[in-house]
Amino acid sequence: MVSLDRFDTFKAVVEAGSLTAAADLLGQTRAVVSFNLKRLEAELGVTLLTRNTRQLALTDAGERFYVRCTRMLEEARLAVEEARSEHAQLKGTLRITTTVEYALAVVAPAVEAFRRLHPDLNIHLSTSSTHADLISERFDVAIRLGRLLDSNHRAVQLSSFDVFAVAAPSLGGVSTLDELEQLPKLGHGRLTELRVTDPQGGEHLYRPGHASLVADSAAVLQAFAVRGHGVAVLPQWLVKDDLEAGRLVRLLPDHRFAPQGVYAMYPDTRHLPLKVRAFIDFMKG
Repeated sequence: MVSLDRFDTFKAVVEAGSLTAAADLLGQTRAVVSFNLKRLEAELGVTLLTRNTRQLALTDAGERFYVRCTRMLEEARLAVEEARSEHAQLKGTLRITTTVEYALAVVAPAVEAFRRLHPDLNIHLSTSSTHADLISERFDVAIRLGRLLDSNHRAVQLSSFDVFAVAAPSLGGVSTLDELEQLPKLGHGRLTELRVTDPQGGEHLYRPGHASLVADSAAVLQAFAVRGHGVAVLPQWLVKDDLEAGRLVRLLPDHRFAPQGVYAMYPDTRHLPLKVRAFIDFMKG
């Protein structure tokens, strides 16, 4: 493949009018400029310039090539600038994916505030109870909750949140983890077990995944819990209003379930776009 650097050398020679002037313009020696010009003609298989001791003149092929060469170099320059601006400025489109519940509670308000700071940036927010494939679905960043599974992507922990065991008041109260185990369970497809610390500091495992009713949406489990179908382990930020209104009660408030993490996950690229880094920093703040 012909090097664009040789295109640039040819363009400089034509516009400067001589090999010496082109060498000064490019910051190279006359010998290097002459070598690159000869290599370009050899690679193309045509003579671009006729030379004598006093002047250079374009051949017909050289004249046509000069026009296309100039256009090609300009296109290459614009492509490089566009690619760099994507990483240097908050422009273009930022594609985010997360769960419906966390989008409503946290991400959507954050996106609204972030857009006010960067009005030239377009944001596409996608919500799903399943984990999207960042590469094939072309997402810039995913906001994931819970335990972070092994992945080829990079991740930054943004925060953490508490989870509570909750149920409708009609299910009654419990005072021990064993009693909690006897109540009907509502399970989340991705939350199979949780560490629980009792008041004396002892650690136990609670397995909400071993349930007769399982859903892939925390909001669906919340609705089932309110209707009295069983115990659900849900984020504090999701059930706060239900607890205050008395639609749900917190079970074993003296026990502490292991806090869950909030992570920003993004493709493992060599150059992280500024829009992604800025959004992650904004979410961490």
